[in-house]
Amino acid sequence: MTRTPLTPLTRPARLRPGAKVAVVAPSGPVPDERLDAGLEILRGWNLDPVVLPHVRDKHPEFWYLAGADRDRARDLTEAWCDPSVSAVICARGGYGAQRMVDLLDWPAIRAAGPKVFVGYSDVTALHEAFAVRMGLATLHGPMVGAVTFLKDAPTQESLRATLFEPESVRTLGLDTARTMFPGRARGITLGGCVSLLAADLGTPHPRPSARGGLLLIEDVGEEDYRLDRVLTQLLRSGWLEGVAGVALGSWAQCGPYEQVRAVLHDRLGGLGIPVVEELGFGHSPTALTMPLGAPAVLDADACTLTLDEPALI
Repeated sequence: MTRTPLTPLTRPARLRPGAKVAVVAPSGPVPDERLDAGLEILRGWNLDPVVLPHVRDKHPEFWYLAGADRDRARDLTEAWCDPSVSAVICARGGYGAQRMVDLLDWPAIRAAGPKVFVGYSDVTALHEAFAVRMGLATLHGPMVGAVTFLKDAPTQESLRATLFEPESVRTLGLDTARTMFPGRARGITLGGCVSLLAADLGTPHPRPSARGGLLLIEDVGEEDYRLDRVLTQLLRSGWLEGVAGVALGSWAQCGPYEQVRAVLHDRLGGLGIPVVEELGFGHSPTALTMPLGAPAVLDADACTLTLDEPALI
């Protein structure tokens, strides 16, 4: 298989005061009180959040889904195709995006053009779909009903600044960041939950590879041996051939970090590329908003990721 290096994706426009943002639930159900609290934060930023009809649904049979697959897909399609909507923000992750991603009206979404899309965790499946099927840069960032977004001021500010003042957040990384393997690399950002990236292999519209990319990965609730399996699958498939650098986020509920770190060190060490750990994104106490599809430089010695240009135009 020919694996062409990644190229920068189309950046959507930044948000302006008063912008309408649509809230969708493509994966798991979100508690009403958390959703309502998150909406108040958005209103405090002078945004106009609109909750799509099925966001508060709960699947009648599967407790882990926010309503039926077609309803969740319809909400996202309608939000994207509404010309008055400037951004689509997910309510939460969990599980379910893979079940509805092929039910989206992709021709209509492409015709509607670029918009800001925000989410993380299970939403990784949608980040990949927007990148592959639309060539759109997206934001790996906190969701409206996520506890971290509701309780952590730096998490809120990272997203707010990215949405309204993207030039102010071009260098990313927390003080927790450490060098795993030294060096400096340039590439195009991609990534999310590593288990979702592996699950995308063999589907109808996978990303061919991470060649030329700066891979940002994290996960939640995956034991060390399962992370080993996921990373080994990406290695054996050739998906990681030519990746320029790797930034590691959080590994919440994945077991003792030193055990997880040993797996990451073992599986990534053979790539011979710069790797930074604990950069500060994902299921962590503070979760920075990380642009995906953006040209950037990963400096594993300084423990930073610096964007060549603002995430939004």
